[in-house]
Amino acid sequence: MNPELNVITNETECKGTYSFVSLGCPKNLVDSERMLGLLKIDGYELVQDPAGSDFAVVNTCGFIEQARDESYGAIEEMLALKRQGKLRGVIVSGCLAEREKAALLERCPDIDQIVGVFSRDDVTRAADRLIGNLDEQRSVFRPAPVRPLDDRGRMRITPRHFAYLKISEGCDRLCTFCAIPKMRGKHATKPIEDVVDEARQLAADGVRELIIVAQDTTYYGKDLYGEPRLTELLTELDKVDGLEWIRLMYLYPMYFEDRLIDTIAASDKIVPYLDMPLQHINDTMLRRMQRRVDRASTVELVGKLRDKIDNLVMRTTFISGFPGETDEQHEELVEFVRQQKFERLGVFTYSLEEDTPAAKLPDHLPEDLKDRRREELMAAQQEVAFAWNESQVGRSVDVIIDAVASEADGAWIGRCHADAPDVDGVIYVTGENLSPGQIVPCEVVGFQDYDLIAVATGDAR
Repeated sequence: MNPELNVITNETECKGTYSFVSLGCPKNLVDSERMLGLLKIDGYELVQDPAGSDFAVVNTCGFIEQARDESYGAIEEMLALKRQGKLRGVIVSGCLAEREKAALLERCPDIDQIVGVFSRDDVTRAADRLIGNLDEQRSVFRPAPVRPLDDRGRMRITPRHFAYLKISEGCDRLCTFCAIPKMRGKHATKPIEDVVDEARQLAADGVRELIIVAQDTTYYGKDLYGEPRLTELLTELDKVDGLEWIRLMYLYPMYFEDRLIDTIAASDKIVPYLDMPLQHINDTMLRRMQRRVDRASTVELVGKLRDKIDNLVMRTTFISGFPGETDEQHEELVEFVRQQKFERLGVFTYSLEEDTPAAKLPDHLPEDLKDRRREELMAAQQEVAFAWNESQVGRSVDVIIDAVASEADGAWIGRCHADAPDVDGVIYVTGENLSPGQIVPCEVVGFQDYDLIAVATGDAR
């Protein structure tokens, strides 16, 4: 673990016990890990079962309706334990707290403390107030900082061999469907030296795969240095001892310069996997979404990436049923999916967010039509994904082992360069003397739906 977390010794007095629920994206997970680290440093003990603990922290997501429903479900589950006398109190943090503020207390008056996104580091104060029965202040909200909060000193909840590293906070994009700028503020770059220092700490803690995340990764550095500096950052991260794989997520198609592509292509550590959410491909839809890109430039960029980066796997996401989307525009998107053959793809149905510009657009579509269009997009993608899996049979790939599937059978669960944790498929590996965190050469011998099946063919490292 990070040296800062070693502040607690066996002699440290335990101030109380708590459980933790982390919801949402990897960027929110980094916030969760930072709060866990701060609570540990302050003397609070994490337990698995919330029943019987002093309090629970629910770090929420507020991105779309489905995520908010999940967050409210987790909150209500903890509040039910409180009402039964099995839990002393409930602290709610994260994007839902930041987005709804006082309205959250009105809906759930049993919540003891609310901690906004930018007051994340005040979670220990909230815990102290709860333990001390001080209820004169039930919420802490701070304005967005000029620079991102420091994420060092985390207590990681990912497996030891991989970690997410957040390189910036907030977003300057004004996509009409998105409420993230309202919750996370304007784009704020974490300085290169701070990111590299955090990467070194994570590598020293056993991280072999570093997953770079941000709201807008390719915009990195624009606010701080006057120009995008992702290329320079990756050049420095490439030098960090101990890291084997560097994976890039949430890349916006703007600011994807040739030198950035060349840096990715030439690196031995940056895996040939790019997550680049596109949302749509029809020019009219892109304008209504205010994406500031068009079909022609997108097709050109994807082609350039394919040409320059060997063995590239691309992940993207699309929105089905955006206001005003016609049958023809939907069919254009379906055909684009078939043509481009993205190895990894997700689809969200459009979620009406009342505090976004898209909510005021005319011609909102019925839910059943949005769902049907999503199913058609996913059916088209399934053909692409299964064909790609079939093409991998007989190929050699390096696999990072994540967990045991059946130790008795010598079966393990892993991922190759084509798979980000939690969002993509996995590779089931058979082999002897393997363990989580090892990288082992394998031969793909089959596939099952979205997952591959492989056999270890060499020594793990």
